[in-house]
This record gives sequence, structure tokens and C-alpha cells, in this order.
Amino acid sequence: MSVLVYIDSINGVAKNAKEAVFYGSKIAAEQGTETIVVTAGNSDNDTLSALGQFGAKKVISINGTDLDSQQLTKLVAETSIENGANVIVFSQDLNGKAIAPRVAVRLEAGIVSGAIALPTNDFVVKVNAFSGKAFSNVKINSATKVISVLPNSLQPVAGEGSAEVVASSTDLGAAKIVIKSKVEQSGDIALPEAELVVSAGRGLKGPENWGIVEDLAKALGAATACSRPVSDSDWRPHHEHVGQTGVAIRPNLYIAAGISGAIQHLAGVNGSKVIVVINTDPEAPFFKAADYGIVGDAFEVLPRLTAAVKAANL
Repeated sequence: MSVLVYIDSINGVAKNAKEAVFYGSKIAAEQGTETIVVTAGNSDNDTLSALGQFGAKKVISINGTDLDSQQLTKLVAETSIENGANVIVFSQDLNGKAIAPRVAVRLEAGIVSGAIALPTNDFVVKVNAFSGKAFSNVKINSATKVISVLPNSLQPVAGEGSAEVVASSTDLGAAKIVIKSKVEQSGDIALPEAELVVSAGRGLKGPENWGIVEDLAKALGAATACSRPVSDSDWRPHHEHVGQTGVAIRPNLYIAAGISGAIQHLAGVNGSKVIVVINTDPEAPFFKAADYGIVGDAFEVLPRLTAAVKAANL
């Protein structure tokens, strides 16, 4: 037996990928087996070998940045069979959401999506339910088990060691999905990776006022985000939209200015460790979910927060 973990490795290994490897290694340790990583991307062998610090014993790599979901499904399914994997772990990112269910069908495996904790000894897995308002414990009874891990659910701890890196020999066939073009995400910090996020909504009144949000984010070393009406109005790029229909995030700190807190928005951010809400309306729903709330004008509060952060040299 073994635990197989799929990750993307395009231009490096992201934090959520390291979390998935660490998660898989914890399961493998409980079972007395080893963790094998299968990955597609363009990262060098040294980068992949460093996954040994998070528990990987071997990394099976295929060079490719444009593989479609069907090819990746075949890669993971066949690699799991070849290595006798009884548990397959994904990160709950875009590729994980697309591939994990397909792999589960191919292998006739039970699947849990969005795990937020390690499974118990009898394989009960904890997940969010009702848009994060409750938790659900799901037991997987099948012989083969598939789990996708919600990003930032556990902190990966780097140890010592390196993983053996080998090339995959799986014939993936021709892609059935043609990629016409790619638009690279702008910004220094990707939202799913961010531990600090500063977000704003229609209370900012227009895109010309976003400088105060970016100033605070820069002072904190945070990523910027926005509510859906903001991205729909083209005030901000769509990849910054957080919420149920956007990017789901779990940062250590989420600062929301001028966002009322509709349930769709809360569903994507209520996994944040600390939520700070700034709004002129004391009855805004977001205050009920906030750890800290400031009833005030974002145009006054955000610059003062930025000044305080700079003064504290944070």
C-alpha cells in the first residue's frame, strides 16, 4: 500500500501543494506506509526533491503545463494502480476539483472534497457544511479513498530529507481540450496562497479609490481581493473575486472594507482565522461574522491603519 498525492508543479511548488503532501504523509505515517507524489509541470528536480521535507519518499514527474483534466486523470489513476495506492490526496484547487472526482469514478473510490482535518483511524473526515456554518463528518468505506484538502487547513511543517525524482512513463494520449490562450494572474501574492488579505466592496465607490486598499495591502505584505459586484463592474480583475462563486480563501487575517457580508461572500471567506470588518453601517451582516469590527468610513479608516502598520514596522 501507499498514499499517492497529486500536485501541480508549474513554476515551482505552491503552499497548498506542500500542504497536500504533508497531509498525505501524515496518513501514510498512520498506516505505516510511504507517500508518493505524482506531479505535472515544469519545475526542476531539485524543487521536486525538496518535497521530501514534507514527507514525500518518491516524486513521479511528467513535464507538461497544458495537460487537460482527462490526461491528468489518467496520469493519477494509472500511477495509483501501479503503486498500490489505497489513499489518493489532492489539494482542493482548480485542478484538484476537476480531477479528484474523475479519479474516484475510475477507481470506484469513495471521495471527500474539502477536508479541513486529518481523517480519524476509521477514516472519518471533517469538512465544512452549509457554506461554512457547520461541520460534517464523512466516513469513507471503500477500499480506495480519495480526499481533496481545503487550502490553509493545516500548516505544513518542513523537516529533513529529500525525495527520489523519477519520470512518469504513462502514455497520456492526445489532449481533447485545446487551450486557445492564457492570461497570467497579476500581483505578487496569489489569493489561495495568501496568509493576509485586504478586500473591499462597493463601499469604495469606484476603481479610482482602490489605492487605499493597495496601500494597506502593501504595508502588510498582503494580497488584495474584492466582492463579486466589484469584479462584475470591472473595477477589479475577476481573479480577485472571493466568495462562493469566486475564490474560497482561508487566510490568517482577512480585512474587509465596504462589504456588507452577503452569505455568498461569507461562504468563501469564513474559514479565515481572523476577520476584520470596516463598514459605515452598524447593521451590516458581516459584523456578525467578524472577530473585530470598525463602524467607520473606509476612506478614513484604511489610511489610518496603513499609517499605524508602517509606524509599527510590521
